[in-house]
Amino acid sequence: MRSHIAHRKPLPAWRWPAAWRRLFLLGGICLALLAPAAQAAELLVFAAASLKPALDTIIASPEARAIADIKVSYAASSQLARQIEHDAPVALFVSADPDWMDHVEKRGKLVAGSRSKLLGNGLVLIAAKDSSISLHIAPGFDLVGALGPQGRLAIGEPNSVPAGRYAKAALISLGVWTSVESRLVPSTHVRAALSFVARGETPLGVVYRSDAVSESRVRVVDTFPPSTHPPIIYPIALLEAGDNAAGRQLLELLRSPQAGAIFMRFGFDDLRK
Repeated sequence: MRSHIAHRKPLPAWRWPAAWRRLFLLGGICLALLAPAAQAAELLVFAAASLKPALDTIIASPEARAIADIKVSYAASSQLARQIEHDAPVALFVSADPDWMDHVEKRGKLVAGSRSKLLGNGLVLIAAKDSSISLHIAPGFDLVGALGPQGRLAIGEPNSVPAGRYAKAALISLGVWTSVESRLVPSTHVRAALSFVARGETPLGVVYRSDAVSESRVRVVDTFPPSTHPPIIYPIALLEAGDNAAGRQLLELLRSPQAGAIFMRFGFDDLRK
């Protein structure tokens, strides 16, 4: 039995009623307006490697997730600064020392007036958790003797990585740099130096206090006196290449009391003013 329902071919768009065409056009405009907003939802942050445990905790918070889809690239501040110099589309930069932030600022990459001090840190000598090494840091202390005949000292690359530069300054101040210079395992960033000690590949390492706090497989042998190295300061700033409302909101969050409490829990000093 043949159906009485007529099967009609769809009308071509040019034959649609005017009201249909206006509705279709309006829908297309709305989609076009929404597309850039979706793309802008991702926010790129460059941060010193030593910040990873604390900053990951903050980024996972509901307050941070409400701002944007935040992506953080962790590396040595020197590496990050050079990428920013070549116009990486970054919204926010947190450096492990002022020098690399100065490097970026001198090249006109910072949003004027957005730079400030965020955090401080300490410098420590670490060993594996089960190590029996005991050593007191003082002028002329026997660091080479503590390393043993074949042992090496893990530090950040001493001429570019901030943690390595602080370590070199401290060891020079204490008069032991020359004796230990040939026994170094320089790393691309401080978290790599931490891993060498945590895995037992080197008996000792020099890292930030915050690194030791975040790694259960190591222990602090002793702390370097603050007078032996420049103050460890983490500046933060917005970048021209990614300046937007979401970046400014994240900056405010990272400078908030709740973020400060998390940073302090991970071994940092709060330098917010």
